Amino acid sequence: MTEEANQSPIESAPSNATALKERPAPARTDELPPYRVLLHNDDVNAFDDVVFSVVELARLPMPRAVEVTMTAHRRGLALVCVTHKERAELLEEQFRTRKLTVTIEPAN
Repeated sequence: MTEEANQSPIESAPSNATALKERPAPARTDELPPYRVLLHNDDVNAFDDVVFSVVELARLPMPRAVEVTMTAHRRGLALVCVTHKERAELLEEQFRTRKLTVTIEPAN
């Protein structure tokens, strides 16, 4: 093998090669405005169904989902999570498909 064949492509690149353009960093979720996702009480859905929906859709652990559901049941409204607007809108839509009422509002 020749010495040129042992060089990496970077080492063998001509010295006048243009540098790669740097891509802008993607937006960080901690920099996006936060939104509250609020679960409303209803008299239609079974408690267990609501708990399982909260676990599945919001990805909360079972004990926290029970707490959120119980708070909504007792007080009429409970905070599910605080997240960025796009995810909050997605959760609102997903809960709606299960006949559950969730609203979103800016957390600031």
